[in-house]
Amino acid sequence: MILAVDVGNTQTALGLLQAGQLDGHWRVATDATLTADELRVKIGGLLALDGLSWGSVARVVLSSVVPTLTTQYEEMALRATGVAAMVVGPGLKTGMPIRYDNPHEVGADRIVNGVAAFEAYGGPVIVVDFGTATTLDVIDAGGAYLGGAIAPGVETSAEALFSRAARLAKVELEAPAKVIGTNTRESVQAGLMLGEAAMVDGLVRRAWIELGGECTVVATGGLAERMAPLCETIAHVQPDLTLTGLAIIYGRNT
Repeated sequence: MILAVDVGNTQTALGLLQAGQLDGHWRVATDATLTADELRVKIGGLLALDGLSWGSVARVVLSSVVPTLTTQYEEMALRATGVAAMVVGPGLKTGMPIRYDNPHEVGADRIVNGVAAFEAYGGPVIVVDFGTATTLDVIDAGGAYLGGAIAPGVETSAEALFSRAARLAKVELEAPAKVIGTNTRESVQAGLMLGEAAMVDGLVRRAWIELGGECTVVATGGLAERMAPLCETIAHVQPDLTLTGLAIIYGRNT
């Protein structure tokens, strides 16, 4: 089996790949202080939950936006499997041309999401990733990554709001029944949840204008299943899109 790991700023998604297909997955909090040994023990525990061990893992394929953890995961992978991890970055074949001004600035997860979305839906296609940041990534009809937009994620916005507004108490990130809240809880939820959805729809519609027409929009990320129903432009939800993309990239490099 191949262990696919997507290290995000807030959460890390892990999945097992069997014959190129995703077979079992987990989502855990990202902790940038963990060492390679601690990661090995932690992931070993997840494997044990499914009756597996590190002996079942032939190699690790990694996408990471946390540089300190990238190094630790690489060390962990080498110790646990005896084979260097396959890390998404310069030199690895993704099959996706990058039209960004500086391709090295694009987060690995954004490219991996684009690869998976284009494979599933063709192009043009737009990926909306609801994570620490809410990102919008655009892939053209030929499968090239064009760029996109980056905005604060729902949880990030909520943390900033509650830390700066002394009289506002934390609320659950749940969609209210209406935008005109009749109490503080509903008002905050409307601003956070419905406001985020309106921003996403606005960005998507502007992207459609720049592309010259509407196209498929797919949502992913930890909050995708909660946010997508509030958006008018999102057609598909794939929470594990990044892991699927890692499976595709692994296949293209072996």
